Amino acid sequence: MGRLDPHQVREDFPLLRRKIRGRPLVYFDNAATTLKPRQVIEAIVDFYENHYSNVFRGVHTLSQEATDMYEEARETVAKFIGAKDAKEVIFTLNATDSINAVAYGWGFYNVNEGDEIVVTIMEHHSNTLPWMRIAELKKAKLLYADIKDDGTLNYDQLLDMISERTRIVAITQMSNVLGTINDISAVVKRAHEVGAIVVVDGAQSVPHMKTDVRALDADFLAFSGHKMLAPTGIGVLWGKAELLEEMRPFRLGGGAIKEVELYSVTYEDLPLRFEAGTPNIVGAIGLKEAVEYLNKIGMDEVRRHEMELVSFTLKLFKEELADKVEVYGPLDPSIRGGIISYNVKGYDPHLVGTLLDSFGIAVRTGKHCAHPLHKRLGVEGTVRASYYIYNTKEEVEYMVNVIKEMLKALE
Repeated sequence: MGRLDPHQVREDFPLLRRKIRGRPLVYFDNAATTLKPRQVIEAIVDFYENHYSNVFRGVHTLSQEATDMYEEARETVAKFIGAKDAKEVIFTLNATDSINAVAYGWGFYNVNEGDEIVVTIMEHHSNTLPWMRIAELKKAKLLYADIKDDGTLNYDQLLDMISERTRIVAITQMSNVLGTINDISAVVKRAHEVGAIVVVDGAQSVPHMKTDVRALDADFLAFSGHKMLAPTGIGVLWGKAELLEEMRPFRLGGGAIKEVELYSVTYEDLPLRFEAGTPNIVGAIGLKEAVEYLNKIGMDEVRRHEMELVSFTLKLFKEELADKVEVYGPLDPSIRGGIISYNVKGYDPHLVGTLLDSFGIAVRTGKHCAHPLHKRLGVEGTVRASYYIYNTKEEVEYMVNVIKEMLKALE
């Protein structure tokens, strides 16, 4: 596609034609969920109108077509993340569901009393609560690595925490609050030295930067479709085949088994043993279309565009609102994703978010499912502007100008 032109990309997103309170929509809530291009919407409609059926359940034409489309989606996702084999790609509900599948399918059976699970203070609740529960059930210990004051991970502390007692290291590749991009390779190297596995929360990273699971060398990677142009209700768990083979299914039921006796079961081969029940077929088809859309743009271009927007935002905040706005997270765009969490000094973040909405600007406010991190930052909440392929510098400028006008009106 060449250089990403957000103005051209915007033509594919019908919702961007919407007006909010009489003003053009500025959608800065992409870390929560992304808008859907017409290509994804049309693929979903086409499936419902022309191919709809259940998968793996019938010999009739529609079932065969649906099954082929579902498995094509798996192949497309596998190539997108550099998986060695499509059987390593498990379709789930979302990243949260994927992490829970590892916690209860691997962690529950491999963590014992006295073992340790290491996480970081910047994790989303989805990558702490399952491990908190496993630690409680198995009488293990949950350890938190801290961040530095600049919002980057304290690698020295984290690497020191990983010991012979460590069974699992769970870490986000990109913070959903700070935007910090973590160096997973150093963590993986240390964890593998002591025989621990690494579970990566890729909910914020996979949609925004090129991902190669073989180069990453982590053991599991979780991400969600709805944060990368696909529908809600479809997620992905990638895992190394040898670990998936030894992992127990988190959900049990039809479609996940080869044979059931009165008191025993033989599970299906990978990946179907982890996809009990009727899956989100249309979600997978929508995810395939979303991945193909991103492939046409190029993930390097997605990353370059977001770095430009982050640099531009930080520049305007410094020049126009230097004493009025506090930004959280690293100021170096090369280690920061397209997320800017900030506070307007002296004003509640929810008030700021409500006022921005009155000008058609959609941001997220609060603790962003990261309560421990906000306590570490010493704030009750933040305003989060998060960017994607259809956002423009003009929109960033508009947000800054609205904040300036808001401060004039309130002071």
